[in-house]
Amino acid sequence: MIIKLKNNISDLDFKRIENFFIKRGLKLKDASSNEVKLIGVIGDTKSIMESDIMALEGVEHITRIQVPYKKASKVFKPTPTIIDVSGIKIGGDNFVVMAGPCSVESEEQILEVAEACKKAGAQILRGGAFKPRTSPYAFQGLKLEGLDLLLKAKEKTGMPIITEIPSVDLIPRFVKDVDIIQVGARNMQNYQLLKALGEIDKPILLKRGLSATYDEWLMAVEYILAGGNEKVILCERGIRTFESYTRNTLDLQAVLAAKELSHLPVIVDPSHASGRYEMVPQLAKASLAVGADGLIIEVHNNPEFALSDGAQSLKPEKFSILMKELKELAPYFKREIK
Repeated sequence: MIIKLKNNISDLDFKRIENFFIKRGLKLKDASSNEVKLIGVIGDTKSIMESDIMALEGVEHITRIQVPYKKASKVFKPTPTIIDVSGIKIGGDNFVVMAGPCSVESEEQILEVAEACKKAGAQILRGGAFKPRTSPYAFQGLKLEGLDLLLKAKEKTGMPIITEIPSVDLIPRFVKDVDIIQVGARNMQNYQLLKALGEIDKPILLKRGLSATYDEWLMAVEYILAGGNEKVILCERGIRTFESYTRNTLDLQAVLAAKELSHLPVIVDPSHASGRYEMVPQLAKASLAVGADGLIIEVHNNPEFALSDGAQSLKPEKFSILMKELKELAPYFKREIK
């Protein structure tokens, strides 16, 4: 529920409105802008009569939010959320590119790829230290050693890092060392993990589940937002369909839907969506055109020998060409790659 307040409301009347909802076990969120005074009421408001609310001095209008994801809803917060990561803005007019290898494999590999991505114009370094895989026999990542190597790459290039967290017990280490914590598609509905991430002050990138609807995706976001962490980035990474030619099916309309339903920034992962490196550049440019706020792309110096997902990884020289093309195209879509 959104309550529009009168511009001349007194502090005493505002306090009475607060107490009205707090006594009923509801939470309040200030959603005001320079032009209008709004408060969001979070919780089950079905039993509260609108006439009782309108009787409160200072209330001008009431809007009930029908969707179950209250805090993620654009009705709750009509202005787009912009998330600052070490001075890099995600959302708004900025178009952010995160790039790096699927898995951190060695110090030499991650440093070489990080420097190439930085030189090409990527702003954030991606790399998997922990790799949840379908097969228990596949490479599972270097784990904490991989995270240490990511930190070396960060120190050398100055790039903030994003990497996937597999479990709740690793949160203290990730809060200390990781700039953006990624929740993978398989963990999108790991509600205990989402709740725990809601209690920290760190940007979270939430990938859409393999077969998740938009509502399920945004309800997963709601777990994080409800805990108090409002720094969430949505990521469309392709969904499972009947098609087997590509790894997944990139749902570009998900960008439009998420922008319509939510105020949160949305980025696209064309690498996991296609599973084919030759498709990544065109899908990346299509993502820019459709209104995404950025990309997360896999880059590897020797993809033919990669320990995971080499077939979908761009070589540094191909990534550099893509970045040049994106920078040329961005102004046509009122975006900027800094």
